[in-house]
Amino acid sequence: MRLLRYIEWKTGYSDNGPAWIGFVTPSRSGRTVYFNGRALKRIGGRGASGGNHHDAETGEEFWVSGVKRDGNDRHWAGGGRVFVQSSALTEYLNTIGANSLSSSQEVTDRIVETDVRRFEELENTSPYV
Repeated sequence: MRLLRYIEWKTGYSDNGPAWIGFVTPSRSGRTVYFNGRALKRIGGRGASGGNHHDAETGEEFWVSGVKRDGNDRHWAGGGRVFVQSSALTEYLNTIGANSLSSSQEVTDRIVETDVRRFEELENTSPYV
């Protein structure tokens, strides 16, 4: 199963971090999502950098949420480009009811698949961050 999500890197960036709209793969429990080579585990509440997920390997925080129908996914105080995964473009545009991206969005092919099995093996053999 793939879910369309907004993902923003929070650690070290506040509300101006690199951001993407793309497909994540949720774990069976839904507490972890896999995106762009990372396993992002849900944080109970908000993290120190304002994230709601942390990278299982690095501890860096990310904000992961559903996409907003009005296309304004960034925090009102934030800014910067939002990269839209090319394979998610049609679904994203349909979701927000648009024919094209805004000037602050750009299509990208630079999102890599995540090796979910690697993270499952890590989780069963060593403690996570």
